Amino acid sequence: MAPYVRTAALLVGTALLTAPFLHSPAPAQADYPSRPIETIVTFGPGGGADLMGRQMARLIEPLLGVSLPVSNVAGASGNAGLTRLKTSEPDGYTIGTLISLTVASWASNIGDNAPEDFRIIAVVQSSPSFLFVSANSPHQTVEALFEHARENPGALTVATSGYGTQDDVTLQLLAEGGVEMANVPFEAPAERYASPIGGHTDVIYEEPGDVAQFLKSGQLKALVVFSRERHPEFPDVPTSAEAGIDIADLDNFRTIAVPAATPDAIVARLEEAVLSATASEEWNAFCQQTYTCIEPVTGEAAQTTITAFRDLIAKRLGN
Repeated sequence: MAPYVRTAALLVGTALLTAPFLHSPAPAQADYPSRPIETIVTFGPGGGADLMGRQMARLIEPLLGVSLPVSNVAGASGNAGLTRLKTSEPDGYTIGTLISLTVASWASNIGDNAPEDFRIIAVVQSSPSFLFVSANSPHQTVEALFEHARENPGALTVATSGYGTQDDVTLQLLAEGGVEMANVPFEAPAERYASPIGGHTDVIYEEPGDVAQFLKSGQLKALVVFSRERHPEFPDVPTSAEAGIDIADLDNFRTIAVPAATPDAIVARLEEAVLSATASEEWNAFCQQTYTCIEPVTGEAAQTTITAFRDLIAKRLGN
């Protein structure tokens, strides 16, 4: 089956279609980089942001000619790591992951970060999220799950990545549609993924790539996808609109970012390395395995992705 590649326009709708791109990258400073570049991953080990950050660091190391040690700085829906990134020297020697889960939290007034605090090197991944249940769940269809939730408001528990994320936003939108389920945040991704299998929660809100091993082993089952169309890799899984509640445009995208004041030449050098990495066969295999392949988004369009998504979440929440 052909790999699932999402285009830039799908990330934030028409916002990207009208966004102009920045000028072509200028030649990088001759002495950059001359020492290791710290890579801050803003969520815990084993999660999607961690896998992306480590894979990207490993692929661009030989392109930049320096090591990229990875530090996991988790907490506050990714804001703890981003605060560290924001306050680091804007000299190109600290980069980090900035993902949509954290951007959504800004619209929920979590953290003190904002789009203008960062320059986005590139948006490199995106995927819609699903609701998954364990293979032995009594709710084997989305209709059964939603019916139980309607009859027992708040009784069902959903493992999420945190408050204020699009996980939380989606649950709020479901509740507005009469499907009320309780948010159970997990800071450690591995614990979140295993929670429905171990019976600690009834459901997990997640993208398929992050739980691919549990899907392949048959331990988790996808019930519904939050997208305008069915996912080509999961053609039997209905959209939320088909289940009676239309929730879309909340894809989980991931980016590489630097502090806002980072010089253009350094941004251009990093962009060149990231784009080379995403063009590699190794990256293509990685993104196919995680259902996250997209055409990378850079320049002003990448900045627009962040701002437009924050504004979209704020609008959906009525903020």
